[in-house]
Amino acid sequence: MQAKNLNGGQELLCINTTKVYDWVINEASFDLTIGDFDLPVGPSGEQLECDDIEEVICTVEPREDDPIEIVGRVDQELVVDGTLLTLQLVNIRKYFTVVISVELTAENGGAVVEVGEADFVRCEQVLLCAPDGTDVEVTYTDLDCFVCNFTCEENGTDGDSLDDITVSVRLCQSIQSTYPVTLELIAEFCEPRDMLPIPPCPAPTMPPQCPVLFPTGDNGDNG
Repeated sequence: MQAKNLNGGQELLCINTTKVYDWVINEASFDLTIGDFDLPVGPSGEQLECDDIEEVICTVEPREDDPIEIVGRVDQELVVDGTLLTLQLVNIRKYFTVVISVELTAENGGAVVEVGEADFVRCEQVLLCAPDGTDVEVTYTDLDCFVCNFTCEENGTDGDSLDDITVSVRLCQSIQSTYPVTLELIAEFCEPRDMLPIPPCPAPTMPPQCPVLFPTGDNGDNG
């Protein structure tokens, strides 16, 4: 086999990489209702009560283990720009954990205290070029939440509790179908950059003086 003639430092390379079959960006929002959280003990060691709460806040994160599940994919034929295409309707199941916390009033130090957490699931469908064998990857570019409404129940000696917490979740996501491939390409090898010189030690400098204030220059002559 005859080697190909290449210019300069170029070489014919084979590289393992990932091909993106399809890629979409979409936004989703949904509400969920959780509750029945007993108020915990506060930073001072006293049982928190409803009157101690300034605000109820939340954070949401993907579940730590297996946060994304591809439930299935079904071929769908549709016409795009006059061409008949076979795409896949991909069913995605996503797992999240939402943490509820309370911000205490200024009189109680204003600290943020975690109350409890809850797991929830959301499913969606997306139309992709994602034939069998490709991987479907979901990346959240933005994921946040806020507490729209809540009820704080005063239960007397049983302790107060948070209930009927309505959490509004918003997420922006990148969804790609990918497949590992080996590419042949012509490229030049990278070379290291030049070393940057280390600056020399600075010369001693004298702090600015205040000659208007001192010395006065009057030699003690007041008149």
